[in-house]
Amino acid sequence: MAGATGAIGRPLVTALQQSGHQVYGLTRGGRGAEVIRALGGTPLVANVMDRQDLLHATERLSADAVIHQLTAYRHSPPTHYHSPGLLRTNALRATGSRNLVELAERAGATRYVTQSLILGYGIRDHGPGPVTEAAPFGRIPGDVNDSVIGSLHEAESYAWRVSGIDGIALRYGLFYGPGASDTFVRALKARLLPVASSGTGYIGWTHVEDAAAATVAALEHGRGGQAYNIVDDEPVTWDTMFDAMAATVGARPPLRMPGRLLRLGSPLAAAQMLDLSIRPANAKAKSELGWKPTYPTYREGLPTIANAVH
Repeated sequence: MAGATGAIGRPLVTALQQSGHQVYGLTRGGRGAEVIRALGGTPLVANVMDRQDLLHATERLSADAVIHQLTAYRHSPPTHYHSPGLLRTNALRATGSRNLVELAERAGATRYVTQSLILGYGIRDHGPGPVTEAAPFGRIPGDVNDSVIGSLHEAESYAWRVSGIDGIALRYGLFYGPGASDTFVRALKARLLPVASSGTGYIGWTHVEDAAAATVAALEHGRGGQAYNIVDDEPVTWDTMFDAMAATVGARPPLRMPGRLLRLGSPLAAAQMLDLSIRPANAKAKSELGWKPTYPTYREGLPTIANAVH
């Protein structure tokens, strides 16, 4: 697994082992290797962005599956179109995906599971109806969102390219939960996470433990060549979620400000709050993967972060 030390990676390593899998975690070394060992996995030290380094470090590896969960958001949230975290994540979804698919071929894997996001359906208003996996995905809009949508399309396209490997794309909602909400919580406590005074659009959320469980289910039961929406049962507006999150961690409600000011300060985040409204459906994941969220809505899931970021 690439991304074993991330917000979803840590609970996923645990969930995979509980399901009987032996996990090798790719890391660039240092503390990452220590974290993987502490979780019970076996660290493999390599740079996923360096093809030769990755293939050399794993030349003796035999694996049934490769899982791509890499992002670079931990220290640089994607608030701007040119933020370092977003640019590096886009590269991980392109070059990183290409290298990991080659690793899957060389390791003899028959399954490749990649992280995707519901944002790939388009940062626009999708109307009041449910959005299923049959909806158009990864279509370049021809605007400032091209890099975001394009990188998600590229990540998924690598999953379908290799003969003999069942590729699966998991279109997650926004992660929250222990370890996944820390950035939000810090910003809420510092009153640095405003929302639009005119209200925000709908989005799908996924508790990180449910995301991990769904990933194990996809690895074991998913159909090759398929994508699955991994979201909870109730889409909710950003302002509703952040109001509830603030109350859960003892913070004051987020500040309200005009949308035009939000766009000046955090243009990408503002576009997702103001221009995007989507109600993704999870029926396919439930029926084909045998998965259902332990936390069906944010109401059940938010108490798990009550003590986050003291």
